[in-house]
Amino acid sequence: MLLELHVKNLALIERADVEFGEGLNILTGETGAGKSIIIGSVSMALGGKASRDSIRHGADYAYIELVFSVKGEDRLRALRELDTEPTEDGLVIISRKITPSRSISRINDETVTAARLRQITGLLLDIHGQHEHQSLLYKSKHLEILDAYVKAQTQPAKKKMEEEYKNYCILKKRLSSFEMDHDARLREADFLRFEIQEIEEGNIKEGEEEELTARYRRFSHARRIAENLNEAYDSLQADAVTRALRSVEQVTEYDEALQSIRDQLYDAEAILSDAGREISAYISSMEFDEESWRQTEERLDQIHSLQNKYGASVLAIQASLEEKRKRLEELQNYDAFREQTEKKLKISTDHLCRLCTDLSEIRKKASVELVKRIRSGLLDLNFLDVEFDMEFETLDHFTPDGWDEVQFLISTNPGQPMRPLKDVASGGELSRIMLAIKTVLADSDEIPTLIFDEIDTGISGRTAQKASEKLSYIAGSHQVICITHLPQIAAMADIHFEILKSASEGSTATTIERLGREKSIRELARLLGGAQITEAVLKNAHEMKDLADQTKKPWMER
Repeated sequence: MLLELHVKNLALIERADVEFGEGLNILTGETGAGKSIIIGSVSMALGGKASRDSIRHGADYAYIELVFSVKGEDRLRALRELDTEPTEDGLVIISRKITPSRSISRINDETVTAARLRQITGLLLDIHGQHEHQSLLYKSKHLEILDAYVKAQTQPAKKKMEEEYKNYCILKKRLSSFEMDHDARLREADFLRFEIQEIEEGNIKEGEEEELTARYRRFSHARRIAENLNEAYDSLQADAVTRALRSVEQVTEYDEALQSIRDQLYDAEAILSDAGREISAYISSMEFDEESWRQTEERLDQIHSLQNKYGASVLAIQASLEEKRKRLEELQNYDAFREQTEKKLKISTDHLCRLCTDLSEIRKKASVELVKRIRSGLLDLNFLDVEFDMEFETLDHFTPDGWDEVQFLISTNPGQPMRPLKDVASGGELSRIMLAIKTVLADSDEIPTLIFDEIDTGISGRTAQKASEKLSYIAGSHQVICITHLPQIAAMADIHFEILKSASEGSTATTIERLGREKSIRELARLLGGAQITEAVLKNAHEMKDLADQTKKPWMER
């Protein structure tokens, strides 16, 4: 669950601190007050696009922080698999700092990449943006919805499918490598023999490059090493420390405290003497052999050439050698290996067919119930005499998700045939359809927090009331955060926030206020009556709030 949102210096927001709660969290406000900035800040924190223009004018940076509470062993296990460990209090803190030159994302103070961030946040929160319902125009979304509905059955089947599909692709690629004529095989075999011989003759040992590089460095700087060591040796021959020792010894008998200084000078004299001997020995052992230097240089060039061709490390070069030996063996026994690969591909193809068939059966069986529930949800959302179905087609090729292609069919007018959703539904209808789907998925969706950014687009009146009931139902099992301009939806709020925009001293700022019941009712009155709030409008708002409380009571008690 999303506990807290902290925003600083983002667009019109100078500072905002929001504490969300369980159930239905509603955000309302005047048009242009900055409602979408709030949801936008969440999207940015989760790795969404963030430009330097999003930084508040006059500020050096923008900062966003989300605080999640994580419960449940399955979710904790999933986070740990992604190398994310909640705090002792079970919190996951996600932050993002945006500067003109870069942005940095962190999870519990650990810097993370955008890809890993999306993986982790995908377990915690789902944002349904203003235009997400447009995704229903694409068939791939329909299959995704079906698989989510029956996730417990499709997920294990899809995992097996993905594993076998990878093996299938490898075998297909391998088989294609055998599609060459006799001359081409001979040319490739000859080149492989050359490469194998080159690697074998190179015979690079582990650590050899490092050792030779150190030796080459010594050879290259031999003159400077010798000059500096001679200077150091001459400096050590000065008897300054010896003179100091003698001077202190002469007065030690007058003060015992001087004994420690004398002992230190004894140690210094011994250390300097040892260092002088080691420097002298090093200088005596120094030899510059032109031939050794040349051989070292040539060997390093050979090693670097092999690294550039076959791999940056000894292990990588050895792996490349094994691949080339294996490929040469395949070419030398061309017909046998091709036949073997064909048999393996046949086995893999048959296995994939069985997996695809099993997965299709799961989906087709689940689709019957899913279609029925979505249709029921659409009727609840004021679709009259609606017909809804799901059409299956079998692709002529395999994919990691099987060979199914599905799409939703709908008829919103009596007597009209069902047609693909993309050919029939308007923007407002798509919004309602997505809400119906989200309601159906609420019981099986494991993501604890759902955000809806103006799900009410294109609806009003009785339909708006039905939409509010659906959102409240979802909030019975999930934390829901919703931006709306409709009083019917706002009335259902368990927690109500108002987004306010104010101007002061030539600066505009957006603030967020959590409303108590009376202020919430007054905000409902504003949504109902506009700028002028009369007693009649206030009374209507009171009644709407009371009715909402009665309506949501049954599923609040689930």
